[in-house]
Amino acid sequence: MKIRTGFGYDVHQLQEGLPFWLGGIQVPHTHGALGHSDADVLIHVICDALLGAANLRDIGFHFPDTDPQYKGIDSKRLLKEVVRLLTERGYTISNIDSTICLEAPKVNPHIAEMQRVLAEVMGIDAEDISIKATTTEKLGFVGRREGVAAYASVLITK
Repeated sequence: MKIRTGFGYDVHQLQEGLPFWLGGIQVPHTHGALGHSDADVLIHVICDALLGAANLRDIGFHFPDTDPQYKGIDSKRLLKEVVRLLTERGYTISNIDSTICLEAPKVNPHIAEMQRVLAEVMGIDAEDISIKATTTEKLGFVGRREGVAAYASVLITK
């Protein structure tokens, strides 16, 4: 058995009036993430971590923000394609550990739904997806509520 790890990091600017997609669900908030796709920072870091673990480059390589077909795309579709690429190469996802850095809104009430949605998209158990949230204690761009950041690490096996 071959075991590989991957790591992902992403940030998106927050802007008033946009929908806020996080972990495959729309979270009620006055601000949403700005991006070429739906700007779901959690899905983006999971995609990057999975692609990195399989040595398949990164999300920007597979889904460039210069390609109009990805404008406004639901990031769950990107994640589904990443999982297909891994499966095609004989990999399975063992687990995902992620952290969202955000001052507001509170993420904790939405974590179980995010896990359920992500598990369904990836075809894995929700218990294999850890989602944590933290603030930056009002420091930096996250602390000033200008943006959202996320990290993810994954373990895949072949």
